[in-house]
Amino acid sequence: MLDELKDLVDKKVFTVAETKQIMKQRTFTKKKSGASKNPENTCHRLGFRAHVGLWIEYIQLAKKEGARSLVGRITARALQLHPNVPSLYILAASHELAHLSPSTARTLLQRGIRLNSSNVEMWTEYLKMELGFIESLRRRWDVLGITREGTGVSQNVKNIVSEKDQFLDVDMDEGTTTAGTEKARDAELERLDQEGDEGTAARKQILDGVIVKAVMDSAVQALPQIELFESFNRLITIYPSSPTLRESLIEHFDALLRSTLPQHPRAIEILYTRLLTSASDSASQASSSSNPSVENLRGRALVEGVRRANEMLISIMSDTQEESVRQVYAQFALEWCQKDSRINLDENLKLYVISSLQALIHRQKSSSPSLLCAHIKLVTEAAQRGTVEPAKALDTAKRYTSRVPESASVWIARLTAMKALDENIDAVWREARRSVSPKDENFAHVWTWGISEDMVHDERLRVYEVLLNESVGDSSLQEHLLLGYVAALMSAKALNLQKLRHMQGRFLNTGKVWQKMFHLEAEENGSAIVLEELYELWRTANVVEATIAWAEWLLKNGKGKEASVLIVRSKGSVGQKEQEEMETQWRMVENRSSTWSQLLHPSHSSISHLSPPFPLASKSLLIFLSLALI
Repeated sequence: MLDELKDLVDKKVFTVAETKQIMKQRTFTKKKSGASKNPENTCHRLGFRAHVGLWIEYIQLAKKEGARSLVGRITARALQLHPNVPSLYILAASHELAHLSPSTARTLLQRGIRLNSSNVEMWTEYLKMELGFIESLRRRWDVLGITREGTGVSQNVKNIVSEKDQFLDVDMDEGTTTAGTEKARDAELERLDQEGDEGTAARKQILDGVIVKAVMDSAVQALPQIELFESFNRLITIYPSSPTLRESLIEHFDALLRSTLPQHPRAIEILYTRLLTSASDSASQASSSSNPSVENLRGRALVEGVRRANEMLISIMSDTQEESVRQVYAQFALEWCQKDSRINLDENLKLYVISSLQALIHRQKSSSPSLLCAHIKLVTEAAQRGTVEPAKALDTAKRYTSRVPESASVWIARLTAMKALDENIDAVWREARRSVSPKDENFAHVWTWGISEDMVHDERLRVYEVLLNESVGDSSLQEHLLLGYVAALMSAKALNLQKLRHMQGRFLNTGKVWQKMFHLEAEENGSAIVLEELYELWRTANVVEATIAWAEWLLKNGKGKEASVLIVRSKGSVGQKEQEEMETQWRMVENRSSTWSQLLHPSHSSISHLSPPFPLASKSLLIFLSLALI
């Protein structure tokens, strides 16, 4: 009997009779397939083994059934076949930790890291395991009544950390740790229980996180990326460590982050968020938002946190010209001072942040769109609250658009401010359209800024037509406007042949415009005459797509013969490549329903006896996976 099946019998997952039946099926499968004689069947079987998802499901099912030794054999085989799949190492290590085998779990994760050193999840799981190791030692020493007081650097800890660093630096071709290495490490840990200055100093350093810090250092050296830091930050701030350990780890982490990614926007965000909360309060930062626990700040702690974060950001802004970094400060100011902020700051504290932002802009004579936009938004809201004169807010917005007239975002901020303060925007909107740079990513947004969904249909269409007349000569902008105009026409139910011909003669239309009009009209069960006219216009830009769309509509509406004639006629007017493409797409349209049927009910292959009739019960699925994978 296979060891895998014997283990399942011992766990009472299968009976002896059931395992005999499985063996008969396995023998029959081997005879029937004749792996050496039937290469196709061999490929199918190898296909199952190459499917990582099946291995993971097999492992999870075996764990669920409590078959511990089977899980070990499955993971060993899976890792042999898929050594570069981090999730398999993590599954295997978590199983070993659950059965109190931290040394085996450590070996698995270290091996996984050597083969997948650029995987953030692997490093994070390894760090998590070492945090758990420290916590287990702390509890052990508490139970034994052993103290952690002491000073100096323990040779025992040096040995442990040195061994760990040496292990992580091993080349992947050198294999895994030896049993002797693990025993030596365990012996070092046993000596930590001993009384005396050496043991006391060692315990203090371990509980202060020296091993975890070594892992952090190795990880950052191997993978100095913001994603790694973000993952580590989430872990060390929510892991249930002692406050002293957490504070020590956070201090080390922040120093690593500052030295490795000093100008990365997301790194700066982590650091300023830290200043808003105390280290002892970090355990509440379970959220992935930028300010996970700032809601807990009150009174003097809130004022001090905002002040420290603001001063840190101002210092960074003074040393950089990077817009992405300046954007971090703009987001900070908006997050804390806007009316929809999660924290209702005192008005004086808001004015402090706004004044700091204004002083930075003035001192640097800044043309940063992020900073200018943030200031416009904040002084506008202050004007609405009555703490700033509206005229001052409007003058600030005007000065900033004069400073960077090519910036779409600054114009949008000014227009939004004017609208909020009930100012007429028509003249300023025209000026914005003339001034903004076509290279700005928000260029088109400026042009459509004054169009809103609550406009009556006729007014929307009129504004679009004005904009279309102004945009003559800019094909990209006109296409963008025409797409909006088409949607407005459909919404107003104003699309007809006369309007089509007007558009065709007046504006620079593209295939994309006709395509959108065709699909919108088809969705609304529109007129066949209008659709045919749209098809003729569309086909001048893309004959294949237009023909297939029109033929599919004909087919769906009981005009299959006309659709076939259309395809034949269109193929005669295009080149060989377009003919083949049209033929392929038309065949897909004709066979769409049968294709879906085949996807839902696959045909039986030469190993159909191995295909699982999902959904299967756990026992049945274990049988299937045992036959397919082992």
